[in-house]
Amino acid sequence: MMTDIIADSLTRIRNAAQRKLDVTTLLHSNTIEAIVSIFVDKGYLESYKVKEDGNKKTIKVVLKYDDNEKSVINEIKKISKPGRRVHQGKDAIRTFKNGYGTLVVSTSQGVLANDEAYKRGIGGEVICSIW
Repeated sequence: MMTDIIADSLTRIRNAAQRKLDVTTLLHSNTIEAIVSIFVDKGYLESYKVKEDGNKKTIKVVLKYDDNEKSVINEIKKISKPGRRVHQGKDAIRTFKNGYGTLVVSTSQGVLANDEAYKRGIGGEVICSIW
C-alpha cells in the first residue's frame, strides 16, 4: 500500500529524467494531474495525457530535455510530508530560487504555482518545489 502518491509521482519523474527516458507513467489523482499541469505550463515537462483503462487511470508524462540531452529539471523535491506539513502565507511564497524555480501550493482555490497564489493573495500548504 502506498501512503504518499505525490512523493511517488515526483520520484518517478526524477528517476526517468536521470535515466534520460522520454516518457514515464504516473498513477492518477486530481492533485497529481494539477501538479503535472503546472510543470507543463512552467516548461519543466513537454506534455501529459490521462489514459483510462477500464476503471484505472494513469498519467503519461513526456519529459523535456535541452539541446545537450540534459534534463530541464535540476531538482524536484517534496516539501510537505505526511509527518510534517508545511504551510506558508502569501508573502512567504512570493519567489523561489530568485524566480528560477517554482513552488506548488495547495490552496483553498486549488493547486497553484507560487506566483499565481501570490497574485491571488492566498497562501497554503507547500506541496513540492522544482527548478
